[in-house]
Amino acid sequence: MSKTMGEGWRKDPRATQRLVMDRLATGMSFVATGILVLALASILWTLLWNGLAGLSIAALIHPMGPPGSNGGLANAILGSFIQTAVALILATPIGLGCGIYLSEFGSGSKFATAVRFVSDVLLSAPSILIGLFVYLVLVAPFGHFSGIAGSVALAILAVPIIVRTTEDMLRLVPVAMREAGSALGAAHWRVVLFLCLRSALPGVLTGILLALARVSGETAPLLFTSLGNQNWSFSLNKPMASLPIAIYQYAGASYDDWVRLAWTGALLVTLGVLSINIIVRFGFRSKQS
Repeated sequence: MSKTMGEGWRKDPRATQRLVMDRLATGMSFVATGILVLALASILWTLLWNGLAGLSIAALIHPMGPPGSNGGLANAILGSFIQTAVALILATPIGLGCGIYLSEFGSGSKFATAVRFVSDVLLSAPSILIGLFVYLVLVAPFGHFSGIAGSVALAILAVPIIVRTTEDMLRLVPVAMREAGSALGAAHWRVVLFLCLRSALPGVLTGILLALARVSGETAPLLFTSLGNQNWSFSLNKPMASLPIAIYQYAGASYDDWVRLAWTGALLVTLGVLSINIIVRFGFRSKQS
């Protein structure tokens, strides 16, 4: 029988053409995958090779300083942590509220359509435009840069990601679960809060972590808002250092120690974002399955 099928393949030119196209498409897919993996491996290897050379205790505990002063990145690391944390505190309730409204209360209304459109526009908006907007609203009127302005800019970038993820995850919750809650006499908001949102919690947390990974390496918005600071700064009302700004300032410098710190900062940001993506990929898999 196999011999007969083989003769059929050889006699049918269309079957032969489909087989050739299948093999060609499969080969091109493997080549494209190999190129992508090699590019990613090259980037990681370059970051590790150059970043580990400047990674030391001094780089992690000393603040930024002038060339040759054995400065570090401690204040930039702390500034990034503070601004990102404040941005998530601002963005998470807004994103959750909008996502819940779009999925459960306003699906189909004109206002919900407008909110969804604005969210999609913000999702694809260049980050530098967000920075310019926050500069005009929170920096220029007050006459100084500030950490809170940087946090607001990062929050604006994070909100549409949380909105989209929350809406999509809530739409995946079975209708039968909503009907069961309503049949027990629970109010609609209780059904949404204690049944639907709890069921979609792993996906919602995934969206929040993806938003965190999205804003962790942003530089352009911070250039127009928090600006950067060579010294320790814990006040959100003053310019505040951050790792992306430190990398931007040090990468083009003509001093070897600054360039090493730039590579180290890039390595820390990459490892942080990579860790978040690994947590998203594997940390919630068991909960979603």
